[in-house]
Amino acid sequence: QLQASGGGLVQAGDSLRLSCAVSGITLSTYDMGWFRQVPGEGQSFIARITWTTGGTNYADSVKGRFTISRDNADNTLYLQMNRLKTDDTGVYFCAAKKRYRSDYNYWGQGTEVTVSS
Repeated sequence: QLQASGGGLVQAGDSLRLSCAVSGITLSTYDMGWFRQVPGEGQSFIARITWTTGGTNYADSVKGRFTISRDNADNTLYLQMNRLKTDDTGVYFCAAKKRYRSDYNYWGQGTEVTVSS
């Protein structure tokens, strides 16, 4: 199970940290990611991390502002979001997949982030 939290209402320029508590998955063979969904639009990729190596990838729109990380001891995934923009508004989902898969097959319930101008 994946349980996301940490969303809220903030102003542009503020920071927010999202968390995703993971249980029931042996993460050593998994990638984990964050995605954002905006009403009327599809889901968009935000960031990815390979649990064992810590290797990361980011969407161009968040590079330099967002940082994905994980805590091996607590099995928790994080997304540190700095210098937030109104375009960052949406529901953020954490997800997990086996490294050999192309699609994410475990999803959390989403946490809403609203950035006001």
